[in-house]
Amino acid sequence: MTIPNSTPVYAVPEDKLVPVSDHLSGLMDIPPSRMFLINKSLKVYQQNNPGAVVFDASQGDGGASLPGVPTIILERAAQMQIEHGTAYDMPYGTDAYRKAVVEQYWKLDSSLRVGPANVLGACGGRDALVKAYGAMLSLGHGRQGDLIMVSRVPWISYNWGPYGVGANTLWAPGDPAQGWAYSEDAIHESVAFAARSGRKIAGLVITNPDNPTGLTVSVEKQVSLARTALEAGVAFVFFDWMYHYVTDETPMDLNTFLPHFSSEERKRLFFLDGITKSLGGSNIRNCHLIADEDVVKFMAARASHTVYPTFYSLAVAMAAYEMGYFEASRSIIEPTNASRALLQGLLAQSGLQHILGKGYYAFINVGENIRAKGWPDGEPLGQYLAENFGVAVVPGAFFSPFGGDWIRFSYATPPERTRAAWERLVDGLESLKG
Repeated sequence: MTIPNSTPVYAVPEDKLVPVSDHLSGLMDIPPSRMFLINKSLKVYQQNNPGAVVFDASQGDGGASLPGVPTIILERAAQMQIEHGTAYDMPYGTDAYRKAVVEQYWKLDSSLRVGPANVLGACGGRDALVKAYGAMLSLGHGRQGDLIMVSRVPWISYNWGPYGVGANTLWAPGDPAQGWAYSEDAIHESVAFAARSGRKIAGLVITNPDNPTGLTVSVEKQVSLARTALEAGVAFVFFDWMYHYVTDETPMDLNTFLPHFSSEERKRLFFLDGITKSLGGSNIRNCHLIADEDVVKFMAARASHTVYPTFYSLAVAMAAYEMGYFEASRSIIEPTNASRALLQGLLAQSGLQHILGKGYYAFINVGENIRAKGWPDGEPLGQYLAENFGVAVVPGAFFSPFGGDWIRFSYATPPERTRAAWERLVDGLESLKG
């Protein structure tokens, strides 16, 4: 049948239309992240103490608190951009980038059958996560309103990123004495909890090392948690390894990790990594996802209508891989590792309950100091410490109410600055008891 041009027409068949629902009108407003605001309070201290040194221990940004991406890599990337030109690339990045991720960065064994087609480039971690959430919902149980399961005290954007694309976030059971670590029992309880409200879990996020707590999870435990989740009906497991190079141990290795899973299980796994943390490339906005080829095709198709990475961001990563990533990231990793070793001793002397794994952060229980001031949680503490003592930290209450007694202290700075920031923090905490 010919449809007259005077008649409106749906862009998709009528049986494929998005169902009408008024649920959007009842959702919570997504608040802006306060992570970008906490260090602004340092200006008050500087105004009151002209010329005084301040310490930003709130940073998860090696491009601000450490040297960032080495100039030689930026210059090499610029030359690559000149040679490449400024035409459109593919929604997944470029073929050369995909090949570099597989061959130069991960150095994947061909027997694993993970190749360039399993790689999706993205504009930083948040972009990759949004793409992955959409794939988890659509390709998992095929429903909006299902759940993304995260830790009890997660990175703040894990609370709101899923919500913005039609998923709900579930905080898993966890014990603060164990760093709110996942357990197999917690996964089973969460699946049952979801079922009682008619929901399923579209994805479980495992972050290692963790943000905000710094908790580090062994390979064996990550495998056990993932297999438990898949067997319990969780659609996908997402491994966020953005911090895994920032360690004095061996980083994660897909060559030894993937063989723990069957070929069918691997179709339900995502891996996120990039240059944000280990190379100090926060404002370069580059990371990659490794996933099943059909999942990558799904995400790339949608990215072709929305957002995909700039070539320069891909080029910075390729230049770092070309150099050798251990060498390229040395200026971030070495001072951070040295600061971690220093802070470990300082925390032990302090007697404060804390979590200190790898990555960038220590998570410290300062509940006694908070209550001495009469505050209900640590939210006012960030502003107080910044304005009065010139040190910025992130209140644990920003991440979830279960972190209300805690603070996140970043040691992604040279050791001498980490020590000075710690001394300011101790002075500020002691002042609350007066």
